[in-house]
Amino acid sequence: MVDRAPSDSRYDHATGNAGADAGHFALLGHDLRAAVSDILGGLRLIDPTGLDAGTQVQLERVRVAGEGLARLLEQELAMIAGGPSATGILPRNLHLGRLLNDLRMRWEGRALQKGLAFELERGADLPVLLNVERLALERAMSNLLGNAVKYTDQGRVRLSVVRSPAGGLDLSVRDQGPGFTAAALAAVQAQKGRPETHGKPGHGLGIQIAENMVAGMGGMLRLGNDPAGGAVACVSLPATVCVVRPSDEGPDDDGPLPDLSQIRVLLGDDSPTNQLLISALLASLGAEVELASDGVEVLNWLDRERFDIVLLDIEMPRLSGLDVLRGLRAQGGPVAQTPVLAITAYVLRANRDAIYAAGADGILAKPVTSHEDLAHSIARVLARRSPVPQAVALDAQLIDLERFDHLLAIAGPATAPELLARLQSDLRSVERGLIAALASLIDNPETLGVVRAQTHVLLALAGAVGAQRLYNLAEALNTAAHQHNLAVVRSLGQVTLLQLDYLITFISGRAAR
Repeated sequence: MVDRAPSDSRYDHATGNAGADAGHFALLGHDLRAAVSDILGGLRLIDPTGLDAGTQVQLERVRVAGEGLARLLEQELAMIAGGPSATGILPRNLHLGRLLNDLRMRWEGRALQKGLAFELERGADLPVLLNVERLALERAMSNLLGNAVKYTDQGRVRLSVVRSPAGGLDLSVRDQGPGFTAAALAAVQAQKGRPETHGKPGHGLGIQIAENMVAGMGGMLRLGNDPAGGAVACVSLPATVCVVRPSDEGPDDDGPLPDLSQIRVLLGDDSPTNQLLISALLASLGAEVELASDGVEVLNWLDRERFDIVLLDIEMPRLSGLDVLRGLRAQGGPVAQTPVLAITAYVLRANRDAIYAAGADGILAKPVTSHEDLAHSIARVLARRSPVPQAVALDAQLIDLERFDHLLAIAGPATAPELLARLQSDLRSVERGLIAALASLIDNPETLGVVRAQTHVLLALAGAVGAQRLYNLAEALNTAAHQHNLAVVRSLGQVTLLQLDYLITFISGRAAR
């Protein structure tokens, strides 16, 4: 028998005891995530309205750094655990303006601590989105900015972002420090660290990290000295990282889609196929996307970071979408107000009522294959959680508000509530009829007659209230049913039900007023 050192967790870890390592990292990961979540959650509980401007800036700076730490922690824990990576699935839509603002917020504060000025210069023709991983670019730029602040004792640090002549993107960090000596430049470019005689502490790892991150994005890092004094570090990214969305090329025949380029989305879905499809649709609409594969991951994400909206699959492992909704709404505080668009294949009224009762702001039927439906669904949910002017503008895309209000005016104050109740009842009756007919089309094509009958009623209702898009869909669905085109009926049927649900929700809201 071979002698061995006494059992010790550090020894087990160093020698590759797989069982000990797995348990150790599972517990460590849990505690690290909990600690970071407590920090970020504590920041969210601070009401900034009573604080002076300087304190508010410092809170925002801590938030930015904390969320960056959370992203870095999640990536490293995933690598240690050897779990699947979303990198090959998730379209890497990075909102450039948001990243630049976060970098400014973090490093301006660091510069001020040393009595330095921090400047951010943006070119006039910058792309809204970049097809790169946020964490990679953020790590590269943070290391370069950190070096610039470290080596500058007076003067300023400047971050400038411009389009390159080749159509790519140049992000340059300039400082007013001593610049690179020939020995230092040769050493860092050869990844040998800094010369031993260098006056500042450090090992040159920041530049090595930045160079590795930039190379992984298909770019190049150039180092040198500014003729006016100081060092220059320029990250050059190729033109392929600059995302052009369909809406950037002009509106399509049906008009422009809602602009989602400012929206950050958390997509919770356990199906890799759905993740790929929906995240690709979101990316093409300009949204930033993060993925969660089950309900527990959704709540963990929301503990760590802020999102504009959550797209939530109702049927997920470990914690269902309904359980996530109930848990989220019960938390209290700002995170509980996060808009949620539920995604489900179950479109019966009982299912939808249960989803809304759990706290969803909207429902999107599976399968999700249309840019239009996805974009307008997100816009409508955001409008419900936004100030009234934006909601009115988005309601105008659903219904002719002038015609609708004129209809209520004709009915008069005494009769308008009865009219709204009758509209709700008739629309829900049509909805039930269409759901039942579409569900039995495969086994009984004769139900096309039911589709024709229900769309005939829907044409009258949609026309009366000025719901033009729903009217057009009902007309097309009616025509497809007459032509016995089952494939088109099934496809148009789902879209029509979605628009019908919007109209029912809108009228219910007006009735509640």
